[in-house]
Amino acid sequence: MADMTCQLLVIGAGPGGYVAAIRAGQLGIDTVIVDDRKPGGTCLNIGCIPSKALIHAADEYFLLREAAAGRAIPGVTAGAPALDWPRVVDWKDGIVNRLNNGVTGLLKRARVKLVAGRARFLDGKTVEVDGETGTQRIAAESVVIATGSVPVELPMLPFGGKVISSEAALSLDAPPARLAVVGGGYIGVELGTAFAKAGSAVTIVEATDRILPLYDADLVRPVIARLETLGVEILTGAKAKGLAGEDRDLLVEAMDGSERRIGADVVLVTVGRRPLTEGWGREELVLDMDGAFVRVDEQCRTAMRGVYAIGDLVGEPMLAHKAMAQGEMVAEIVAGERRAFDKRAIPAVCFTDPEIVSVGLSPEAAKAQGMAVKLGSFPFQANGRAMTLHRDDGFVRVVARADDHLVLGIQAVGAGVAELAAAFSLALEMGACLEDVAGTVHAHPTQGEAFQEAAMRALGHALHV
Repeated sequence: MADMTCQLLVIGAGPGGYVAAIRAGQLGIDTVIVDDRKPGGTCLNIGCIPSKALIHAADEYFLLREAAAGRAIPGVTAGAPALDWPRVVDWKDGIVNRLNNGVTGLLKRARVKLVAGRARFLDGKTVEVDGETGTQRIAAESVVIATGSVPVELPMLPFGGKVISSEAALSLDAPPARLAVVGGGYIGVELGTAFAKAGSAVTIVEATDRILPLYDADLVRPVIARLETLGVEILTGAKAKGLAGEDRDLLVEAMDGSERRIGADVVLVTVGRRPLTEGWGREELVLDMDGAFVRVDEQCRTAMRGVYAIGDLVGEPMLAHKAMAQGEMVAEIVAGERRAFDKRAIPAVCFTDPEIVSVGLSPEAAKAQGMAVKLGSFPFQANGRAMTLHRDDGFVRVVARADDHLVLGIQAVGAGVAELAAAFSLALEMGACLEDVAGTVHAHPTQGEAFQEAAMRALGHALHV
């Protein structure tokens, strides 16, 4: 194949990479993007999107089961539901394919050249791409590295056979009768909840003292209560040791040193993700590292001139929307615009049941920085819309500075609260004070009213609690 030259070369077509390429194309930059997978990366193909499809399908099936058992809204009944899991997976795959085609179309519209293959750096400006049609070299004036991340594999539980990653969990032929989840972070709890609703007997094994350790205990408590009602067994302070016995049960060691075997047809390992720093020629570059991550500045510049890195490769939070924001920013910097990245208003959403949303500082984080804060919390038990949804568990909480009432952070846990993430993030991004949130007219009846009421409560005059 003929060699290519371009102004901007993007390595990786995940959320960060394809957004960088599209924005660069919009700005008139001659751009090439390289990936050996379909556009969309982990998020679109084997992560965020397909997992949310299966979570929703499991929710729908569970609600039908509840109605059939007489545990739904009074007066609502249903016959015994059936679950055709292969058809659900086909539906999920259809969504993924539709979005794949959409991203490909957007790249084409922005006049970005998409090269299928695995790129490897020869130097800071040149890569060699091995593709189905041969090998070619691509030279660029500027480069964006957006290689993303991969699941962490445990030495005592290597992937294969009954031990699977989150990627394999999204393509199972059927919900396993018995599922052991090793790792109680957001991926493990999300998928564990979905399979429990789909009929699996689920056990979650977490090495720390509670699941979802990145969120504070108040936010996690309603999730634990819901898991218990779903029959999910939660083992905290427990370490997976491997598979044992003829049945290859999961061997778990408790904090007191005692051991227990957990019967499981499938062992799902979700102990985190690590940046993909191998396989693309990093050793040919001179990059500073920050632990496992590539070190960048506030403009995502690496230690090499004209070489940028974004997304999971450069550190926490390892979230698709952070990568997208960085990709857009880098494209505009390459085009000559003045931009810098500020991660203070990046929302984190956990699609558990109930959902968790957090943006900005938690009360503990603010106090750890020496700030005096005012807190306001409003329970969904006092929210009319939550009651009409038959889900009044959870709350909204606002964290603000005590002196000038500047909002520092907002957290919520409740059914469907993921959709409040935009309002929470906008408040922080715009520098809102408690008075701004309290003085904004919120539609009634909505769950968003809890945000306004939480701000009012922090100011000492909540109306409905």
